[in-house]
Amino acid sequence: MRIVIDCFKLVKGTGKSIGIYNVALNLVKGLVNEKHKKNNWKVNKCELIVLGNALNKEDFKINGIRFVEITNYNPLNKMHCIIWELYSVTKICKYLDADRVVFPRGYCALFHPIEDIILIHDLIPFYYNQNFPGFFNKLENAYIMKRLKMSARSCKKIITISDASKQDILDYCDVSEEKITVIYNACSEINYSGIEEKCDRPYISAITSELPHKNAKGIIESYKMYCEISSNPLDLVIIGIKDVSSYYMPQEINNRITCYKFIKEDRELHKIIANSKLFLFLSLTEGFGLPPIEAMQLNVPVVCSNTSSLPEVTGSAAVLVNPYDYMEVARALDRLAVDEERRKHFIKLGQENYKRFDKEIIMKQYWKAIL
Repeated sequence: MRIVIDCFKLVKGTGKSIGIYNVALNLVKGLVNEKHKKNNWKVNKCELIVLGNALNKEDFKINGIRFVEITNYNPLNKMHCIIWELYSVTKICKYLDADRVVFPRGYCALFHPIEDIILIHDLIPFYYNQNFPGFFNKLENAYIMKRLKMSARSCKKIITISDASKQDILDYCDVSEEKITVIYNACSEINYSGIEEKCDRPYISAITSELPHKNAKGIIESYKMYCEISSNPLDLVIIGIKDVSSYYMPQEINNRITCYKFIKEDRELHKIIANSKLFLFLSLTEGFGLPPIEAMQLNVPVVCSNTSSLPEVTGSAAVLVNPYDYMEVARALDRLAVDEERRKHFIKLGQENYKRFDKEIIMKQYWKAIL
């Protein structure tokens, strides 16, 4: 059996989310690893083929994968991507004599001669249509919503990453519940060797972006209040925005904040989180929300939004807060920063919680869903 995974449109560091890129990469690596371990003849007989591009070849060209580089389309050209996902990917899959094709971005081709499986991570375009109308180009967002609906209705199977996302698919896409399989995201691969270092000034780490649903404003305003109520506030390191100049912070607070727009190397990202005293994640909506789980892997206690999938994913292992209530967040940060026993309690809970997302468990679920 030939299984094709369409990663052509994925380019690290571009687009609206790096999350899909990382999920697709973890999926490919995990399927290869599980295939090598299996005694199941159905799995052993499978050939894994990744459709990629020159910009993601370094990541996705893995031993055990047949990597097919698409050279006649540009993944950074929107029109090329539309033509690819509507028509050309089907032609390539037929040429490769594929039996299954997996679409990690949630959009399947217009025609379906091959059994197709789509991964829908979230329904963010619908969320923006309701909560931030006009933030994205209205025509483009309408097209994305229509494509998601069409793909969900016409594909053979849907895999989604949380019960919260499953409910959104049922609400927006009008598909049968039996068509949807929930498989959580797997934990990231982390190299712990030499990752810890002594910091002169302890700090809070946070991940966000310029997109409104990632709630950079909430992080910054909550931190401002935290500095006002704390007798000895920690510094703040934010990953995902270039600076806080548009928020007009008092200079003494601004001096405490360090921003990184983008960190290419996962190891550097993990190092920043691992050496922080606590981790803050205030997203307004998430299909899954991997960063809090990564912080738990790195033995860092988490303060996290109580919205969408995040309570489902973090369980009781995070301090859950209302991301719209900045004073509630500030108090949670202050208490966790000064109460060492509380920090140890949540670190221990986090260590137990992330085991739910063990890669071997998740990949067995993927093999079952795909085959």
